[in-house]
Amino acid sequence: SGLSREPRSRAVEQVHLRCTEGSLEWMYPARALRVVLEPNLSSAQHTTVCIKPASDFQGANIYVERAGQLHLVLSEAEGARPHHVSCFSAHRPQRVALFLQASPQRDISRRTASFQYELLSNQSTAGPDFKKMALVEAMCRPCDNVELLMAICSSDFVVKGSIRNVSHDSENHMSRVDVSVQRVYRQKNRIFQQDEGSGEWRGPIQTLLQCKVKQGGGDFLFTGNEHFGEAWLGCAPRFKDFMFVYRAARERGANPCEF
Repeated sequence: SGLSREPRSRAVEQVHLRCTEGSLEWMYPARALRVVLEPNLSSAQHTTVCIKPASDFQGANIYVERAGQLHLVLSEAEGARPHHVSCFSAHRPQRVALFLQASPQRDISRRTASFQYELLSNQSTAGPDFKKMALVEAMCRPCDNVELLMAICSSDFVVKGSIRNVSHDSENHMSRVDVSVQRVYRQKNRIFQQDEGSGEWRGPIQTLLQCKVKQGGGDFLFTGNEHFGEAWLGCAPRFKDFMFVYRAARERGANPCEF
């Protein structure tokens, strides 16, 4: 909190964050805060940093430090945009420094500069917006057998289910697939949950509007990764087709992990 500082102090407070993803909440922003993203992984090669502001983000601008210079990443005005995510390349993957500068204000009314961050290792994610980050998963094409077999090993979520509904958000270039889940094989966080009334397991999956996802019958195996608490679609074959591929690979001893 900015209120915990000495009123006349001009020192910049520093915060070191050791995780590859997390969040920061700066209440009553005052003067400046330097946030160093320093993951505890010696072998980490995180080449992209993505920041998603909270819906009530206000009171500060966020900059990234590069060679002693500050470059604007997120302005206070941009923080008010829903689903807005800013991504930039990390010149030093082991240590990224963000600089939060408080906006001038005449009173001490409560403002909160709160955001989530993710350090990503896939170089193809580098870009100015979230849509490019999502392209890593939402490739808008069927996965080949090798990609499919790897998806069940490395995805953040793997569920069997059917499509309940598909809705499109043209403004943010996204589609939402509401899934009725028969079985959760894996999920990183509790995106897929059991409805207290019906007892049915459900959950939403995001994908790009350009993928033109349509509602279809039958059971699918949904896989993908999570970004900022949302599930993003990766490989999603029909379940019977997946089982045919998996059994054939298992007979050859070519399955990279047990399903």
